[in-house]
This record gives sequence, structure tokens and C-alpha cells, in this order.
Amino acid sequence: MSIIPAGTEVAYTVTYLEMTDRPDWAVPALPDGVRLERAINPPVWYFLSLYDAVGRDYEWRDRFDQAEQNPAALASFVADPNVMLWTALADGWPQGFFQLDARQNGTCDLAYFGMVPEAVGRGLGGVLLKTAIAMGWSLPGVERMTVNTCTLDHPRALDLYKKMGFRPIRTEDCTRVLHRARDTSRHPA
Repeated sequence: MSIIPAGTEVAYTVTYLEMTDRPDWAVPALPDGVRLERAINPPVWYFLSLYDAVGRDYEWRDRFDQAEQNPAALASFVADPNVMLWTALADGWPQGFFQLDARQNGTCDLAYFGMVPEAVGRGLGGVLLKTAIAMGWSLPGVERMTVNTCTLDHPRALDLYKKMGFRPIRTEDCTRVLHRARDTSRHPA
């Protein structure tokens, strides 16, 4: 086990990707027992609970910082009708979520996508990602989709996005002070 203590400054790389060709698949069928629910005018706490459940191990902190520094901006983002929050539910609890941001004309950004730790490796992630992509492309006027990931995210995230048809367009090197201790053995490549 390799633990990086909270408070350690770490370097990471953000990769920005885009997809300019509509994929040839339709919205796939979800596995038995899984349903997809769109949150209509969700409260900020609901978004943050999913964001935390999925992103806790990957140092997703930006939206919590925004909640403290500019709660009105976060509330506006979450409530915007062009920002759509979808939750995959099974066995009575969230398995994962995605959020499509269509506020920019012609572009749908896959703002957030991920699975809760207990659902990783059960075969739902790829189906949910294909669903998110198909739903993004089905929005009126979409000419491209974008997404970003970083080296703090799941080690297979970048390859999965590329496998689905996204291509890297730029990278950005960053640093961040870890909010929580990071166990690098929890998510082996």
C-alpha cells in the first residue's frame, strides 16, 4: 500500500479531449435492474453528494471549493436547464452519474462522469459512458462533445474516453495540495 498524506502537494496532468464525429451507436440498453433518472432542478446538495461519492478517491474538490467561495455560481450551474444530471440507480442506490453541459452553442461537454467505488468493475461503466455520449449527441445543434480527465482520476479513464472516440486536443500540467490521504493502491491501472 502506498499512501500520499493529506497536505502533500502533487503534480498532475489534465487532458482535454473532444469528439467531432457522431458515434454510430444509439443509447444502449442498461443492464437488468439498472435505471437512469434525470434530476429535474436538483438541489446543490444532491449534485455534491454524487460528486463526492464518485470523486472522493480522485481528489475532486473544485465544486466544494466553489460551494464555499461562490455558492450562487454553483447553484446557477446545477439549476441551469442546459446542464443535465443523470443518475444510474440499482438496488435502491446510486451506482454512478453523468452530467451533460450544453450551455455552449454547438458543444456538449461531458462535465462529469463516474461510478461509485462499490460499482466499479461490475460492467456498468462502459454502458453508462456510451449512454452519456449518445444522449449528448442527441441534443439539438451538437456538433462536438468534449470531456477532460486528469492523472488523479481513475488510471483507465483516459484510455476509456479514447476508446469511445474522444481524441486528446491539449494537456495542462497542474499542482494541487491533497485534501485527503491518497491510497494509490486502491485504483491500480
